[in-house]
Amino acid sequence: MAPLGVVATNVFAADWPAWRGPLGTGISAEKDLPLNWPTTQAVRWRTPLSEPGNSTPVISQGKVFLTQAEGTRRNLLCFDRKDGKLLWQAGVGVELPERTHKTNPYASASPVTDGERVIVWFGSGGLAAYDFSGKELWRTDLGIHDHRFGYGGSPVIQGDLCFLNFGPGVREFLVAVDKKSGKEVWRHTSPVPGAEDVLGTWSTPLIVEHQGRVELISALRGELAALDPQTGKMSWSVNDWGLQAKASPVAGEGVVVLSGDFEPKTSEVAVRLGGAGDVSKTHVLWRKNPSRARVGTGVIQNGYFYGSRTGGFADCIELESGKIVWDERLRVKSGNSAIWTSPVLADGKLYFVNQGGDIFVVRASPQYELVATQSMGETCNASPAISDRAMFLRTHQALWCFGGKP
Repeated sequence: MAPLGVVATNVFAADWPAWRGPLGTGISAEKDLPLNWPTTQAVRWRTPLSEPGNSTPVISQGKVFLTQAEGTRRNLLCFDRKDGKLLWQAGVGVELPERTHKTNPYASASPVTDGERVIVWFGSGGLAAYDFSGKELWRTDLGIHDHRFGYGGSPVIQGDLCFLNFGPGVREFLVAVDKKSGKEVWRHTSPVPGAEDVLGTWSTPLIVEHQGRVELISALRGELAALDPQTGKMSWSVNDWGLQAKASPVAGEGVVVLSGDFEPKTSEVAVRLGGAGDVSKTHVLWRKNPSRARVGTGVIQNGYFYGSRTGGFADCIELESGKIVWDERLRVKSGNSAIWTSPVLADGKLYFVNQGGDIFVVRASPQYELVATQSMGETCNASPAISDRAMFLRTHQALWCFGGKP
C-alpha cells in the first residue's frame, strides 16, 4: 500500500518533498546515516534562523524549503542543500491579529513540493504557491483562521490537487484546490461544531492506495474518514474516535492509526482499510481510550506501530491486536524530555527528537534497543527530514544538516 504515483519510481529517492516524506509515512529508503552527530565530522552545516518555529524542512532538487515567521510576515525560505546558504525568501504579510500559543509559533505548517512548485499554508495569510525561484504563482484566501493554539496541518499534493486541513477552530474543514491555479475544487466540513476552543485537529491528510482504490484519509473533529480525492465523496468513516488530535493519520499494511490527545474525549484507534459507510463496528481493530497522549505521528513497519508520547516515551504496539510490546522512557541529556516531533524510520532505525534537542536512535524491533543518543542543545519541535544520506533538522535557533558525504 502506498500513495498513487510514487510507488513505481525512484524520482524521490534522494528527496523529502513533504512533511512525512515521499509516501507520507515517515519512512525513508536512505542508509548510512550518521550515529555520532552533532560532532564536527557529522555536521555538514548549521544556518541560524531569525525566529523560532515548529515546521519541518522539505528537500527537492538541491534545495531546502522551510516556513518562517518574522513579525507579521509569513515567509517561505529557500536554502542551498550543499551549504545551507539562504537563496531567497518570499511570503505574505498578515496584518490582522492571529491567535496562537507561545509554544506554537506562526508559520508552523510545513511546505510541500512536487518538484515544480512549493505550496505553503500561512493561516489567515492564505494558501500560496511559489516556483523554485521564489516567484508567487497564486494565492488562495481561505478566510480567517482562529484558534487559541494556532494551526499546524501541512498541505499535501497528489496528482493535480493540493489538500489542506484548515483547522482547528470554529471553521474546520478539508479543502482541495487545483495545484496549478489555487482554485477550490471541493470542501468537506467537520461534522462537529467548534464550540470549545481547545478542540479540533492539527492533522495533515494522507493519501493511500488500498486494493486498487485511492483514498484521502482525513482526521477532522469527530470524524476519521476516507474520501475520494477527486470529488471529496466519503467512502468510510469512524465517527466516535474523539474531538482533538495533534497527530495525523498514518497508514501501512492495510491499517490506518490515529492518535488523539485530549483525555477523556479522544481515543487512539486502528482501522482496517477497505470498508464502506460507518465502519466503527466492523473495521476497528483496537481502540485505546483514553489515548496515549501523542503530538507526534507514528510509523508502521513489519506488523508494529512505533510512536512517541509527549511525556518523553517511545513505544511499540502490535498493529493487529493493539498489544503494547514495549514502552520506554528516553533518557535525556538536556533538561526537557517532552516530545512533540514525529519519528522517522531509515535503515531499520527510528529517529526520535525531544524538545531539548536530544536525538535518540532506536532499533525498529519488538525487542527494545537504544542504538545511540546525541544532543544538539537547542529547542526542537520539528520532525526530521532525510535526504541523500543526510538528516535535516530545524530547531528554534537554526537549520541543521547532519551526514556523511552525499
